[in-house]
Amino acid sequence: FKGDFLGQNVRIMEDALMGDDYFTMTEKFDGNGLYSEDDAMPFKPYVIKNVGGHRIAVIGQAFPRTSNANPQKYFFPDWSFGLREDEMQELVIDIRENEKPDAVIVISHNGMDVDIKMASRVVGIDAFFGGHTHDGMPKPVEVKNAGGVTVVTNAGCSGKYIGVMDLNIVDHKVTGYEYKMLPILTDFIKPDAAMVSYIDKMRNTKYDKNVIEARSSAMSNNPDRVGKTYDAILTEKLCTTEQTLYRRGNFMGTWDQVLVNSLREEHDADFGLSAGVRWGTSVLAGHDVSMEDLMTNTSMTYGETYKSEMTGQAIKDMLEGVAENLFQRDPYLQSGGDMVRVGGLDYTISPDADYNQRISNIQDDDGTAIDMNKKYTVAGWAQVGSIGNGRLMWDVAADYLRKQKHLDLKKINHPTIKGVKNNPGIENYNGDLI
Repeated sequence: FKGDFLGQNVRIMEDALMGDDYFTMTEKFDGNGLYSEDDAMPFKPYVIKNVGGHRIAVIGQAFPRTSNANPQKYFFPDWSFGLREDEMQELVIDIRENEKPDAVIVISHNGMDVDIKMASRVVGIDAFFGGHTHDGMPKPVEVKNAGGVTVVTNAGCSGKYIGVMDLNIVDHKVTGYEYKMLPILTDFIKPDAAMVSYIDKMRNTKYDKNVIEARSSAMSNNPDRVGKTYDAILTEKLCTTEQTLYRRGNFMGTWDQVLVNSLREEHDADFGLSAGVRWGTSVLAGHDVSMEDLMTNTSMTYGETYKSEMTGQAIKDMLEGVAENLFQRDPYLQSGGDMVRVGGLDYTISPDADYNQRISNIQDDDGTAIDMNKKYTVAGWAQVGSIGNGRLMWDVAADYLRKQKHLDLKKINHPTIKGVKNNPGIENYNGDLI
């Protein structure tokens, strides 16, 4: 990575600064991870770029809920995140006064709703360039604040689009802009020769005993893959699909149904649960499904699966909790993501309702209402705070797909959504709207 990693809202925890281990680690990486010991900042908060002859200040804003969404203990035990709105305002003022930039831009992983609120409260930012998995937006939003207007954009994730903004700058001040979302069509782009060579080298590398796939020591290395090239592993045909496999829904996707179905089968569970994430490529109906397709939808560093018991009330509470994280009226209290995906379970959700009043009519695939006092078996994966003892998600789903040969999902557990019929974002919803 030859760019600048910016993070105005990332801090080094006090315990890390009190010991020697963190400093020893950063020394191994040429000081990366220790931008300012006095300010407890692992990364510089901004950089000045010369673009078209103009001085552009670029501020980095990491995902504020990183510690909630990922296993902090295993991956970043020495850092804390958060919104840090006050620090953002202080930084912008400092940049404006001392750097005299022609424009101030924030590259943000906050998410669209959070960026809009921050733009309404922090003065002096010309634009937010958002890149959040769930929030690709075709048009910018102009947000008024005490200092004028801040433009908020979001290009989504995974290289599907590139957001392109042309700024009109007159007398060191932004006077206008033009914005486009450019789709990335790989067949129209000449591959970079150096990158192609690197990819070929990686794909022809053989899987060995040093590969670590998981936190669980029992499943960290797969002996069945040892000696095979990554290309041979990834190009395996698992099955064909009768439906387009996608993951773009706010509430459910066909790829998600594959995951929860395979979890239920693997663990002989009443219901399956999978986190509401959107990364992963789609597979068109009638096409082969490869191991690589599956890996784009499942490969992560905490892919262990698990089986547990939950009462009907606990299931409802879980659904209510996730819904609150998503549909909280105050964007600063949202945790991001999409609704948890469920298998073998149907429910009705009212996004605009109050906390603990959004979920109703929970029933199994046979239409039997869930008993709030009964215990049910539930299978899931990607636990943040603990490590499941079940096989890794990609191996579970791969075996499920191999058995299908011709995948034809008979039912998709789309929830019924209440009160959003006139919301343009719900157009062509595959479930019921009431």
